[in-house]
Amino acid sequence: MTEAGLTQRHLNRALLHRQQLLDRSVEPLPTVVEQMGGIQMQYAPAGYIGLWSRMRDFARPMLTRALEEREVIQATMLRATIHTVSARDYWPMMAGIRRINREWFGRVQARELAGIDMPAAARAVGKILADGPLPMAELTARLDARGFPARAAKAVGLWIDLVRAPPSGTWERRRADVYGLAETWLPPRGDVSEEEGIELLIRRYLGAFGPAALKDVASWMGLNVGQMKPVATRMELRDLRDADGRTVFDLPGASLPDPETPAPPRFIAVWDAMLLVHARRTGVLPEAFRPRLFSTKTPHSFNTFLLDGQVAGTWRFDDGEIRLGPFRRLTPAERTALEDEAHRLGDLHR
Repeated sequence: MTEAGLTQRHLNRALLHRQQLLDRSVEPLPTVVEQMGGIQMQYAPAGYIGLWSRMRDFARPMLTRALEEREVIQATMLRATIHTVSARDYWPMMAGIRRINREWFGRVQARELAGIDMPAAARAVGKILADGPLPMAELTARLDARGFPARAAKAVGLWIDLVRAPPSGTWERRRADVYGLAETWLPPRGDVSEEEGIELLIRRYLGAFGPAALKDVASWMGLNVGQMKPVATRMELRDLRDADGRTVFDLPGASLPDPETPAPPRFIAVWDAMLLVHARRTGVLPEAFRPRLFSTKTPHSFNTFLLDGQVAGTWRFDDGEIRLGPFRRLTPAERTALEDEAHRLGDLHR
């Protein structure tokens, strides 16, 4: 850290290091998922590509097997979106966000949910799924037979904890439309308070994306700062300053790489959390390129590649090959390094 504070390049390299994008990890898959802060997985292959970019010896069956063996859990979680987290993190994280997600959804969907007894719908779902997971279509039909409209089935997961059960939500079967009861899929870890859950979420965020301002932590969690600040202020966190003199927080003892640490080319999938606004301070996505990736027509963004720790173009798998769409002219060395990485990513797809 310089006297002037942490520059954007400091923050960029810290994020890349914590996301295991400077050096691929040799840790077990659930540990890597924790170090990533979980994986946003509305598009199932994104989780596989994210782990491939971060793990030294990743192969596609590894994530499918981890989901099947319940080492990692896929569910509607942060910001009411599909995430995959470690089994160890699932229950504490849900304790931290469950009530807040439900209250938020109840407000924004008040008109859609008007007249529906959602606690009663949740009790019905508990009985329906008692014998095991079901596809959403079957769950919806059984709720309809009990007098609940289809829109209740789409929202009920915020009133009862549900997991997305494999083989749905995997590379082989991408639609995550099979639901099971979380309490039978993964035995609860005793009583975990909301505050304990929020504390774990703060630790996971800073461990994956820090140093950061509290507003960034809250944005990622889907909370407002007031909902998580009381917990943060009781935690032992390291106070730092960015280049503009603003306070950013970090975990005690967390490493901050030299800002000149080389960053190798990396391929990133859609929905990668590094590209979202809570991480914009790191410059991974240059602001000039943000409108090219995110719009009302492409809220999921595009697959991207990084050069020197920043998005420098898009990619797609087409006709058995990775096709590059650079945003600027590539040097011969950059193209060679990207094509080598692209060949390996093509092998993952094939």
